Amino acid sequence: MRRSDCRTGRFASSVAAALALAGCSSVAGLRHDAKAPATTPSADVVQAAQLNSYANALSQLVQGSPAEQAELIAGARAAYDPARAGPGALRYGLMLAAPNHPAHDAPQAQRLLREALSRPELLSVTERALAIVELQRVESELRATAEVDRLTAELQRERERQRNTVTSATVAKRLQTEMDENARLRKALDEARAKLDAIANIERSISDRPPAKEGRTQ
Repeated sequence: MRRSDCRTGRFASSVAAALALAGCSSVAGLRHDAKAPATTPSADVVQAAQLNSYANALSQLVQGSPAEQAELIAGARAAYDPARAGPGALRYGLMLAAPNHPAHDAPQAQRLLREALSRPELLSVTERALAIVELQRVESELRATAEVDRLTAELQRERERQRNTVTSATVAKRLQTEMDENARLRKALDEARAKLDAIANIERSISDRPPAKEGRTQ
């Protein structure tokens, strides 16, 4: 299975887990409201609608075309207001955490989800549950990415060390070859000097001999 498919599966699982936290109470509320006259929606109905909105947006983001993905991200970014974190930070964080789109940014998603959870009073119970589940998934992704980066850097250092070791061995071999050659040349030079000295000694001994007399006197 490809890594992108695994991320999509984990992402879908986290969303499903958060939806499950809405529980039967949301369904019961919907059934009860269906029998009752039109009144102000209950908290369960509002939360169910919120989760349905998040799920639809994330599904469109993961499965949409590049243009649709860019439009959804731009909309979430425009709706995000750092001064009033809450749902805006949650939606934007979920968008950036979703896999398989160019704007995927796990570190930024982690920051936004933490920001959303820092103002729990602005989130519903199910929104907080969704933020917690997705934050845990994003942090697991970041830990895995950091471990891959660490192992990659370690492998690169090992390759560099081996390359330097080979280079050092090559330099040492070359230096030894040059030293051997220098020793050979020095020996040849000493032998040549010895021969020259011998020739010079012979010439000196000949020149030091007294000249021979041409004949005896009567």
